[in-house]
Amino acid sequence: MMVRRVLLIGGTGVFGARLARHLAGWDEIELFVSSRNTQKARRFAKELTGSGSKIVKGVDLDRGNSLQARLEEIKPFAVVDCSGPFQAASYETARAVIKAGAHLIDLADARDYLAGFADSLNEVACQHSVTALTGASSTPTLSSCVVAHLTKNWQRVDTIDICITPGGKSEVGRAVIEAILSYAGKAVPVWRAGHLDQITGWTKGQSVDIPNLGRRRVAPVETFDAEYLGPKYNVRGRVAFSAGLESNIEQWGLEAMATLRERGLFPDPQALIPLLLKARMLTRLSTSDKGAMLVEIRGLDPKGTFTQARWSLLAKNDHGPYIPILPAAAALRKLLGGAAPVGARLADQALSLSDILEQMVHYSIKTEAKICQESVSIFETQLGTETFQDLPDALRDFHGQTGDPVWSGTAQIEGGKWVLPKLLSRFFGFPATGVNIPVTVQVDRSIEEDGLPRERWTRNFDGTILTSALTRARDGVFTEKFALFTFDVPVSAGSGTVKMPVSGFCLGRLRLPRVLAPRSNTVEYQDTEGRFCFDVRLTLPLVGLLAHYKGWLMPTGQHLPTLSDTSTVARVDIAEVLPNPAT
Repeated sequence: MMVRRVLLIGGTGVFGARLARHLAGWDEIELFVSSRNTQKARRFAKELTGSGSKIVKGVDLDRGNSLQARLEEIKPFAVVDCSGPFQAASYETARAVIKAGAHLIDLADARDYLAGFADSLNEVACQHSVTALTGASSTPTLSSCVVAHLTKNWQRVDTIDICITPGGKSEVGRAVIEAILSYAGKAVPVWRAGHLDQITGWTKGQSVDIPNLGRRRVAPVETFDAEYLGPKYNVRGRVAFSAGLESNIEQWGLEAMATLRERGLFPDPQALIPLLLKARMLTRLSTSDKGAMLVEIRGLDPKGTFTQARWSLLAKNDHGPYIPILPAAAALRKLLGGAAPVGARLADQALSLSDILEQMVHYSIKTEAKICQESVSIFETQLGTETFQDLPDALRDFHGQTGDPVWSGTAQIEGGKWVLPKLLSRFFGFPATGVNIPVTVQVDRSIEEDGLPRERWTRNFDGTILTSALTRARDGVFTEKFALFTFDVPVSAGSGTVKMPVSGFCLGRLRLPRVLAPRSNTVEYQDTEGRFCFDVRLTLPLVGLLAHYKGWLMPTGQHLPTLSDTSTVARVDIAEVLPNPAT
């Protein structure tokens, strides 16, 4: 058996040390762990050797000082760069490794570094007949491999939502804190309404329900996934990546810091890193050793059926911090087997999900996937199939379960005429008066844990966003939740129109008198040009007009067959458990 020399840059760091422990027992490699501190590298190598593994060598290496000469001296078959942070890194280390004739793997997750990696290094990698793989970590490699696995041969991808929440007791190094703070309160990419957009990092947090773990709070973070997965899968709606800290003090504190920084009220937080690292000694006391990852995808499967796919990972016994290094281990296994193509690329292009799962067998990590399908929209269920099928094409396309998720057009908006309705309109975030206002409506269809379909409508009036959630409960009641209010909406159809009045409402769980309910004269119809048209007039008793907006919409994406083209009316719930490497 040929033994290959593998060098870990940053091999004594938080992630490098875990990768070293993972690789130390591989018989086909001679492992070198490096540090700028020679004694530290040798002590760690001795620790690994003394634990019963084969001999591991500790070497000094400073990538800012004579790196090329050091690589020529060590002569590695492959180099894994675990050093980080990569947010401000150049490609000099990667270029030096390639020119030394060694294969390269790194754990980078910084979007700028990842975006330019292939263009900057592919030519030189091909010249030296080596493979250079970047992003071999939880993001974008593991997340991308999950998406590829779940959406194989899908006709359309509507939304991709990814979140990671590590266990609070896990060790966090300075490089991780530096990376987090570098974009807290700064713009980070998000794929929204079918194109690349921006959102502020670590703001607008929300709670998510993680299978087998419970609810945790997460917020948008900077990754390459949005701008990579959005175009790759022609995602019609959203690609979002969020992360959360188990400690509520840490999570809410970071969100507050990001919000203040966004408004120019907080200086560069990098100076706080030593203090934050010390504070974790207290905040982590009330946390657990359980971490998780969740990927949820919605769209049309190979048969054109609306499908919701959810993949989750649960790590126990503080094994979560091993997850970021497992894609790198899988990539190294590919290199050792000669199965990775020459050139520079993102690591997910050389790996599959099963390659990464194979590396989990020694850890307390469980993965599972659940697939739910729904053929009938909440509108067809409410109206009845016969009535729904009689609607004009534009209305059936908009309200059908397989309808395009993003529609765009223009609107005309009229507001209240006196002080009170103007104040209420501003309080609820209604758009200002105007004509020919660009409007985009994104309809996110989902299936809840109780099996009921749900729709979340995000209306964007030239930057003013209104969001509401529509649900049809088991007793047949159709409800729309807007902010703290839930409205009863008896949807009806006839003469080519859909009407959506309000018949009652609640504040939270408190049922309010019907006489106080807002009046909603909402009518949808198709115009002579075949466009979906809306006319919504909202008034309040004793207050008068709150808002009146009307306009037209057309699907932003390519038209695909809708429910009217299918004959099957059924709900399918499929539970699929992926190969479980948990011990």
